[in-house]
Amino acid sequence: MIDTPTRRSVLGAGVFAAGSLLTIDAGMAEVPLSLTPACHDGDAVTLAQTEGPYFKPSSPERIELIEEGMAGQPIELAGFVLTRACRPLAGALLDFWQADDQGRYDNSGFRLRGHQFTDAEGRYRLRSVVPGLYPGRTRHIHVKVQPRDGRVLTTQLYFPGEPVNRTDGLFRRELLMRTTRNAGALAGRFDFVVA
Repeated sequence: MIDTPTRRSVLGAGVFAAGSLLTIDAGMAEVPLSLTPACHDGDAVTLAQTEGPYFKPSSPERIELIEEGMAGQPIELAGFVLTRACRPLAGALLDFWQADDQGRYDNSGFRLRGHQFTDAEGRYRLRSVVPGLYPGRTRHIHVKVQPRDGRVLTTQLYFPGEPVNRTDGLFRRELLMRTTRNAGALAGRFDFVVA
């Protein structure tokens, strides 16, 4: 059986092969995004997943989840929120939450939790740390995506090359971020397609 490449795999491969993808700015990875992503009309919507037991509403608005003195490998995640017709969605809400580098969630405050809105070109950018493992789960970042006046998509993003991906029952290949390293910094890319 021959696998037909998806918009996400073509886009990710093309962007990461571009050579000038990753630059270092103040020790963080930066992922330049083209104004219009290369995608195909009618792409499948991003796979929904459970929000899990640790979601908290009313997170602060911010793109920077890293705090002074926070342990862990920094990561900058960037991408677009798109319609199935490949149109970028401005003003879409993205609400992120995750475990710290030891696999612990902050259930009393809003550490490693925050929301933001896509810019006029449908882009988002998140600075955080790579989450740690905890029993039964591979590394992942939770997110809710909601276009203006649209339905909420709840899902999880996964890291490539993680051994625990093979044993985590929630892991889905379709939700793998594309990642790259340069000078110790990690950059990730994921484009959401919403109905």
